Order: sequence, then C-alpha cells, then structure tokens
Amino acid sequence: MELMQLYDNMFNQSIGQISRGDIEIDRQIDDDSDRRRGLTLLIRPNDEIKARVEAFQDELIKIDGGQYYQPPSDQHVTALSIISCYEGFDLNEIQIRDYEDIISQSLNDIPSTMLKFKGITASREAVLIQGFPMGEGLKILRDRLRSNFRSSDLQQSIDSRYRLATAHMTSVRFRRELRSPAKFSGILQDYRAADFGVMNIKSLELVYNDWYQNSNIVKTLRRFTI
Repeated sequence: MELMQLYDNMFNQSIGQISRGDIEIDRQIDDDSDRRRGLTLLIRPNDEIKARVEAFQDELIKIDGGQYYQPPSDQHVTALSIISCYEGFDLNEIQIRDYEDIISQSLNDIPSTMLKFKGITASREAVLIQGFPMGEGLKILRDRLRSNFRSSDLQQSIDSRYRLATAHMTSVRFRRELRSPAKFSGILQDYRAADFGVMNIKSLELVYNDWYQNSNIVKTLRRFTI
C-alpha cells in the first residue's frame, strides 16, 4: 500500500505539468561524451512483459516519436545500485570477485519473489512502469546487500542518491519538448492501471553500466540464479 501511495503521489504531482509541457529535459541522453559509469545489480523482465511495455511505448511514439524510449534489451528493474554512476569510474579500480562473493552470500536462502507490473506513473523527467514485489524476498535481499557491503571496505555508494524502495522500470525519458503534451498525457492516463504482467525473479545480473543501461555499453559481469 505504501508503494502504491508513492506511485500515486508521483503521478498526481506530475501529470498536470506534463499535460502543459512543463517537463525536465535530459540534456545528456544524446551526449556521446557522457562517461558516467557505475555498478548495478538488476533484474530483467521476461519477454511477455517486454512486449506489453513495447506496445505501450508504440502508443506514445504515434504521438511523439522524439522522446527516448527504453529499448526491450535495456529494460530492467534495479535491485540495487552498488556504485552510482560517476564520471571516471573504471572496472580496473575494483576486484569484481569481491563484489560477486558478497552478492552470493546475500542471496543465500532468499525467499522466492514474484514481481507484478501494473500501471504507469510519471515524473517531469520520465515515464515509469509500476512494479510491485509480491512477498518479502526483494526487500530482504536489498537489506542484506546494504548491510554486507557497508560492513566491507569495498567501494560502494548504496543509497547515496536516495534509498531505493520501488521496483519500477523506466520506460520513457524526456529528451526534447513534447510535441503534443495534452495527447501524450492522455495516453498516460489511459495506461494508468494497465496490466503489464507478472514474473518470478529467477536470476539477477551484476553489470557495469552507463546512466541509461544502454546495451551497447553495459557489460554483464555475472548472472546469479535464485
């Protein structure tokens, strides 16, 4: 219920602004010189969910194809951002095996967890697919990871930007002014409670990534099965 309230608050605060074209444009999304990199543990949606998200995006593209639509290959839920993206981060600075070991320990006996994707929410910067963990598995994993990494001397910046509590997928980022703000926001309202599917979390990926989880840049360092 708290998670639904959070998503509701986001939507209610931003939908009026979006309908007026009052958005915040990401000026770095098309910048080839962007060198922000980080380390993330993430969850990939299944093919059925990807297809439903893509169908939603197609409705928005008909109205405004100029925004950034997260490709199916890049769709993800952040389980935890271990090293938040910053300019100059280099994999050679860390021992990946040490990170893998902590993640493996944290995954021991984690309860099975389903993720339900239902509805969309938005901010002035982006459109998000709402994710809802079914069960305590994801929360337990995040808490273990926080505790285990903070007890280590490894480089990490967990929760440095904000404490992650949601299980959303970013679907659209605003890269330019909206072509038709009222129509765009109308589609968002139409999909406010749309069903995008349910999945069982069977694996997680530790990745070296840019800010946008672009598959051309992302390196999968290890897959963990649950």
